[in-house]
Amino acid sequence: MRRIIFILFLFVQTFAFAQTKQMSLEDAVYGRYSYLYPESMTGLQWMDDEHFSFVEDKSIVAESAKTGEKTTIVTLGELDTLTGVTFKWLPSHSWTKEGKLLVSDANKYWLVDIHKKQVIFQIELPNGAENANFSEEGQFVAFTQEDDLFVAFADGTTKQITSDGGNGIVNGQTVHRNEFGIFGGIFNSPEGIFVAFYRKDESMVKDYPLVDFMAREAEYTPVKYPMAGMASHHVTLGVYNIETGKTTFLKTGEPLDHFLTNVAWSPDEKTIYMAELNREQNHMQLNCYDVATGEKVKTLFEETSETYVEPLYPIQFSKVNANEFYYLSRRDGWFQVYKYNTDGELVKQITKGDWEVTKMLGFDANEKSLFIEATIDDPLQNNIYKVDVKSGKTERLSTETGVHDGTLSPDATYLLDSWSAKEVAGKVDLISANGKDKRTIFESEDPLKDYQLGENKLVTLKTKDGKYDLHGRLILPVDFDPAKKYPVVVYVYGGPHSQLVSKNWHNQARWWQYYMASQGYIAFTLDNRGTSNRGRAFETSIHRNLGVLETEDQMQGIEYLLSLPYVDADRVGVHGWSYGGFMTLNLKLKHPEIFKVAVAGGPVVDWSMYEIMYGERYMDMPQENPEGYKNSNMTNYVENLEGKLMLIHGVQDETVVMQHSMKFLRECVKQNKQVDFFAYPIHPHNVRGKDRIHLMEKVSQYFFENL
Repeated sequence: MRRIIFILFLFVQTFAFAQTKQMSLEDAVYGRYSYLYPESMTGLQWMDDEHFSFVEDKSIVAESAKTGEKTTIVTLGELDTLTGVTFKWLPSHSWTKEGKLLVSDANKYWLVDIHKKQVIFQIELPNGAENANFSEEGQFVAFTQEDDLFVAFADGTTKQITSDGGNGIVNGQTVHRNEFGIFGGIFNSPEGIFVAFYRKDESMVKDYPLVDFMAREAEYTPVKYPMAGMASHHVTLGVYNIETGKTTFLKTGEPLDHFLTNVAWSPDEKTIYMAELNREQNHMQLNCYDVATGEKVKTLFEETSETYVEPLYPIQFSKVNANEFYYLSRRDGWFQVYKYNTDGELVKQITKGDWEVTKMLGFDANEKSLFIEATIDDPLQNNIYKVDVKSGKTERLSTETGVHDGTLSPDATYLLDSWSAKEVAGKVDLISANGKDKRTIFESEDPLKDYQLGENKLVTLKTKDGKYDLHGRLILPVDFDPAKKYPVVVYVYGGPHSQLVSKNWHNQARWWQYYMASQGYIAFTLDNRGTSNRGRAFETSIHRNLGVLETEDQMQGIEYLLSLPYVDADRVGVHGWSYGGFMTLNLKLKHPEIFKVAVAGGPVVDWSMYEIMYGERYMDMPQENPEGYKNSNMTNYVENLEGKLMLIHGVQDETVVMQHSMKFLRECVKQNKQVDFFAYPIHPHNVRGKDRIHLMEKVSQYFFENL
């Protein structure tokens, strides 16, 4: 018995010793995305109906979903020989519909027949090429150079599609400042006969002054920044015919400053569908255009709202009926899947409930079953479900609590489920589409297993009116003693399209919060109204009055914190960036009796100085909502400033321009209010790279010295 006790003692001591490593600031900043980031299956993707591929030992390896048998497809050395290029590591690659391997590196593309071990064709783009978009069917790459659009072909030729780029004209690039789900400006047609592209005219938008202070003589580097209520750029959609060399522009009409979003080709390439939104963003039309003439064929349906309509997903055509398509919309208050026909008639609402469909993964061959990711069980989770298209009945395929990301095999027989949970750093499961079989094909080791971390737990509170749940995350200090009093640092964002608290690895905590916990601080974060995955009413409740309900909800979190016997009510701080910087100022200035110290990074101070697409969605125009703009202008609360406040801003910030901080600082000077300020030269909206260590040391030190 003594021997067993002694061995147990040694085991406990060894385990305790192994978990004595403390989170350093370098760990929290660099480590989070490098040496403390969980290992994953690099290049994981479906190769064909039965096999998926991934990178292992400098090779592309295929594994059978049925048998688990692995086969090396091609080695790094073989790719070097095939392409004539010596790669340091396996380049970016993907599988085409025909089972060929597309390899890309820098500005070169190779289509490889992996069975014959030979290159079918190679396309090389010129230096300076950007926004490349490969067409398997057309065997070309559409790309931009400066502000014009080009197409490079497999035969080595290149055609210039536009020649009017420059002086405020931009072709083939993202528009509307990446809002409305827009991530690019080139749309190749299904059969590779056409290239559709955005043409943006921003010549009417005033140049916004940015300055490069690093030059011998500071250089003027202006950008186009359309501010709320002012002139906005004009966008059209061109369609280039590869065979004829002719470009036709869709006749999208007036007003010219409306938004063209969610471009989708019909399977026969005869028509293009777009979700068009008025500048007020409260009226969307799904319109169909004739590709040959550019004429508008019809409006299929419309969506309106007293707040805003935000189309985020292009329509997806049925593969069994070319006259039907699927659309992900919040028309009933939650993102759900609808089936329409091309006459604009609603055929069926496929999914329904007070939860969000976060992604459509695909259908089986007959489109009897739809596979989705959704928040059915819990808004803090993302799970994979199979939906019976006829009945709407759902079956959960991902079984463990966590945040899941699925990839459906081409024949919809299997799913790859990449997921994490609070204590699961990363895992990949292979799931059969019928839900009967599952096997784990990869599991990450926990890179934090040797670290002593503060306890991380979720809390659920209520909005002040009791209508909604609010979800928060509390991290206690290392070596926590409930008999002691601890300072608190609240990390806040709180803006739309965000969710900082979820049930993935470590409840989505930032390592900086663990670092602060190692320094004796409680770290707290709460998702307020306006944030994601909670439905339209929860999100749009902040419309025209940004900062009001968000602050009210954050104060519910403070009320909870102050109810804890181990929280020092006299030492509460707050930090946030961008919308979080705006929220930091809201909390600090509206509740100076609570927040002793605050650090606001890249803060929005006055929404009339923010860009049109985002700003007007949530606030309308300044001339339409003067009271809302006044109430959300942080300079109007400077008189309340007490305690310590620091503002931090990137000098080259094109998202929240430096003007916000300058106006706030000027108001502080006028009212004789002391405030600290630090600027990061050369950095845009976020401070990245090695300078981020400097940033987070400055933020941390400000709390150490003042809280």
